[in-house]
Amino acid sequence: MLRILYFAWLRDRLGRSGETLPLPQGAHSVQDLIAALRARGGEYAAIFAKPELIRVAVNQSFATIAAPIAAHDEIAFFPPVTGG
Repeated sequence: MLRILYFAWLRDRLGRSGETLPLPQGAHSVQDLIAALRARGGEYAAIFAKPELIRVAVNQSFATIAAPIAAHDEIAFFPPVTGG
């Protein structure tokens, strides 16, 4: 099972901070996972319509959408971090 975490506006739009789900069939990368989540429709489709606006971490390490994923990974989605 994947543990998926949502932070900041993603959490607010989805109304949840995370969820656990099986690794989608054929999903081998974060990009594949994003496509599976987007296919759920509704807010998932809206949030993941522009994946370039979202940052990701796999097992608590920053990653790109090309990063490989496997069952039992923790995937976190969050907005770009800015400082000032």
